[in-house]
Amino acid sequence: MSQDDKAEQFARLASRFLRGRIDRRDFMRTGLQLGLSATVLARLARSARAAMLASAPEAPYESGVTSARAAFLRDKPYKGTTINVMVLKATVGDGLKYHVPHWESETGGRVNVAEVPIETLHTQIFSDLSSGLGRYDAYMTGCWYYGDFFVPKTPYIAELSKFLADPKHPYWEPDQWLPSMRKLYTWNGKLYGVLFDGDAQALYFRRDAFDNKEAQAKFKAKYGYALPNPPKLMKEMHDLADFFTGWDWNGDGQKDWGISLHAKVNEQGFFHFLTLAAPYVISPDNRYFFFNPNDMKPLINSEGHLRALVDYVKFLGNGPREQISWTLGQGWDLFLAGHAAMEPTWGDLPTLGQDPKVSKVKGKIGACPIPGTTEAFNPITGQWKKYDFNQVGNTNGGTWHCVISQHSKKQEATYDFLAFMANRKNAFFNASHGWTGVQPGMRYEFLPPVGSSSVAEWQEQGWNGDDVVQYLKAYYDTLSATVQEEYLRIPGTAEYWHELDVNVSAVLGGQMQPKQALDATAAAWEKITDRYGRAEQKALYQASFA
Repeated sequence: MSQDDKAEQFARLASRFLRGRIDRRDFMRTGLQLGLSATVLARLARSARAAMLASAPEAPYESGVTSARAAFLRDKPYKGTTINVMVLKATVGDGLKYHVPHWESETGGRVNVAEVPIETLHTQIFSDLSSGLGRYDAYMTGCWYYGDFFVPKTPYIAELSKFLADPKHPYWEPDQWLPSMRKLYTWNGKLYGVLFDGDAQALYFRRDAFDNKEAQAKFKAKYGYALPNPPKLMKEMHDLADFFTGWDWNGDGQKDWGISLHAKVNEQGFFHFLTLAAPYVISPDNRYFFFNPNDMKPLINSEGHLRALVDYVKFLGNGPREQISWTLGQGWDLFLAGHAAMEPTWGDLPTLGQDPKVSKVKGKIGACPIPGTTEAFNPITGQWKKYDFNQVGNTNGGTWHCVISQHSKKQEATYDFLAFMANRKNAFFNASHGWTGVQPGMRYEFLPPVGSSSVAEWQEQGWNGDDVVQYLKAYYDTLSATVQEEYLRIPGTAEYWHELDVNVSAVLGGQMQPKQALDATAAAWEKITDRYGRAEQKALYQASFA
């Protein structure tokens, strides 16, 4: 085991001990296994308990705080130091900027923030890194960029174990991550990203509309079965989308819609296809969605993917035609204004739904995992198989967070700022306010018995109690589902997904047929794989399932 590995393991051990997750005996025993002496461990155990403070006047924006941290801040340790951070020009970028003045006031440091639109973010990050100029100390990255960070022999980004082990930095808790979320912040078992966002897609719906007795009677009369509340199967979701389209079910004098989507090219709309397609392909018998792991042949034009795309197109008639060119915010606005019965999307939606300045649906939001299927296609064996119920979890989205440039000469200060935002107090603030663009992924953000938060804690941040119970249960069930859709992070993922995005959008816009689009995507993916090296991509793809 390398020294870096030992340092990271000890950092986790110390974190668990400080939070009371393990007792002194387990702390000592595991520390001995890592090669530390009993004398040193005993001294650390005594000082660790005394070192953890609920708060400190030097750190008003952090909780808890080590005594080492409080002492470190007394002299404004980063006075005269300026760090440069590139962020996505979106809500997550706004979320990061919110914390800048607070960190500056505590440490004396300065943070320059450069905002870049998503269309050019990947290009600008890797242009700066490959140039070796080191103009930026940290980059806000989507998780699908990760493979590109490890193309050179020396990775472009810095591993975090040495910083985690230093008690002078803000205290945060990597051991609190749900496993599916922690995986996105790591590479080959080592941690490179500092907690910020935690994306997954679930289905949000108008609980009041689904509960309406008159609507339930109309639905049963039309479809011959009880209104599914919530929907469990894709067929039920399609029936609901059809049913709630074209009439004034919310009583405001306007015709309403069954669904809202946001499908503009280069705006992450392709994630909706990935999410909704998952149960047609992923199952207990197959976890491969993108490539055959044996030869890296694309699976994207399989029969399962094709059926999923054909079904995806059907949703177009259940929402405004303009949604094929909507940005994320425009798609959310239709639901928040009260005119869409459902929306499959990220947790921004119910979180923004708590803000009366932008929402008419507070207290009316239902949530459930993305509906499943009773049949899935295994693209490895080329066969369809029946299931009683095949539901698939996901971590689809950016899970936007920052990584530290290997070129940075200010790595310590940069980590301090990033860890400051990951401190429990700031992380919970981020996850509970919609304008930050941040969703939960830490156990302390979920409700018992799976987490340690409480409804009251969320209500203090302005949440409706029923909304938060629905949201957190659906989100946890999605992140912790036994059957999960893989997240693609190999080199070139941005290129693979761009080709998919363009071709799916062409189908939605009527310029291509579904099979033509998926065949074109597969052909483009073959060229990308060959350019990066098929053997190298195969090894990395297989490793991603380890």
